[in-house]
Amino acid sequence: MTPEQGDTIVVWFSCGAASAVAARKAIEQYSHICTIRIVNNPIKEEDADNQRFLKEIERWLGLPIESQINPKYPNHSCVEVWNKEKYMSGVGGARCTRDLKKAARQEWEKNNHFDFIVMGFTAEERSRYERFVRTERSNTLNILGDLGLSKQDCFDIILSAGIELPLIYKLGYPNANCIGCVKSSSPTYWNHVRAVHPDVFKERAEQSRRIGCRLVKYKGKRIFLDELPPDAKGRPMASLKMPDCGIFCEEKY
Repeated sequence: MTPEQGDTIVVWFSCGAASAVAARKAIEQYSHICTIRIVNNPIKEEDADNQRFLKEIERWLGLPIESQINPKYPNHSCVEVWNKEKYMSGVGGARCTRDLKKAARQEWEKNNHFDFIVMGFTAEERSRYERFVRTERSNTLNILGDLGLSKQDCFDIILSAGIELPLIYKLGYPNANCIGCVKSSSPTYWNHVRAVHPDVFKERAEQSRRIGCRLVKYKGKRIFLDELPPDAKGRPMASLKMPDCGIFCEEKY
C-alpha cells in the first residue's frame, strides 16, 4: 500500500508533537507526487497555547492547516457534549472523542476525497497503529513507525526546528490533550490537574458528580473526583501512556 502519483493524503494534526512531525515527514516523502492536506479538530478545552503551536507548525510545514468541527457542536466544547449526553467516559468510550473528533473526521471525509490518512502513531505505538488499520482505516500510513521515530524523537525534531513545544507539556502533562482529560482514570493525573489547574479540577469534579461519572480509579475501585485524596498517587505521569488526543484516541493499548 504505497501512495501513487495524483493521490491525496490527509494528515490529522492534533496539536501534539507527534502529529506535527508525521505531517512534516509525509510532506518530505510524498509531496512531489501527492496532494497533502492537514486537518485539525479544534477543542475548546485545550490549552490556549495549542493555537500558537498550530500557527508555528503551519509555517514550518509550508501548508495551511484546515479546521474541521462537528456541525452539531459549533462551539466544539467537551463540556457541552458531556452535558448534552449525560455521559463523560466509561466502557462506552469518551463522548468527546466520539462527537468532537470521530464525527468531525467523518464529516470531513464525507465532503472531501482522500486516498490515504496519516496520524501521529509513534514507533512505540505499532500495536495501536495495527489495531486502527484493522478496525478503522486500512489506508492508514505508518509514517512515524516506519521511520522508527519515538515520541521523544518528535519532541527533539520540533525543538531543533526552533519551535517551542506546547505549554501543556511544560506544565507536566503527558500530551497536548484537553486539560482534565476524562479518558484518564489515574489518581496521579487527576491530582496533577488539581495542583496545576484547580479550576478545571473543580469543574470536572462538579460535572462528573452531577452526571454520575466516576472518573478516577483508586485502590481498585472507581470513585468520584471529589472523593480522591489530594495525596493519592498511581503510576508516575511519564508512564501513563495517554495518547495525544486525535481521532484515534479511543484506541486502547
